[in-house]
Amino acid sequence: MDGCVGIVFDHHEKLLLVKRRDIPVWVFPGGGIEKGETPKEAVIREVFEESGYKVKITRKIAEYTYKVSGKKNHVFKCKILSGNPRTSSESKEIGLFNTDNLPKPRHPVIDQWLKDLYLNQKNVIKRQIEPVKTREVLRQLFKYPTIILRYFLFRLGFRINT
Repeated sequence: MDGCVGIVFDHHEKLLLVKRRDIPVWVFPGGGIEKGETPKEAVIREVFEESGYKVKITRKIAEYTYKVSGKKNHVFKCKILSGNPRTSSESKEIGLFNTDNLPKPRHPVIDQWLKDLYLNQKNVIKRQIEPVKTREVLRQLFKYPTIILRYFLFRLGFRINT
């Protein structure tokens, strides 16, 4: 299933991030595109479900294709229109942050995707995403052992509610 992600800003240009409930890292809100849904419809739905904010898409930034699976992630820049922050079954925290002071731990693609956003290219960026290298996994393991352990347990089918 292809996915979608919203890089969402409020009217003060603060960036919206959600902390996942299953693997507690900060991420852009987003998720899978449901059958019969366009990527634009999906990102608006996913942002609302995970954060409580209704958004407007201002532009499509990128289409990243996962090298191994061929699945795509459609990335959109969005602006908050209305709503109040609220957690969900997928998100345990919601925050608005200055882009020069983002929380940790955060998903490693956030920094790269923000760089792509700030390129302000006219055309949608189309790029393959490389698999995470073993060196990066080991670095994260030593830095955040509990999170990495939760990730592997989650991948094995164990659900840890917090």
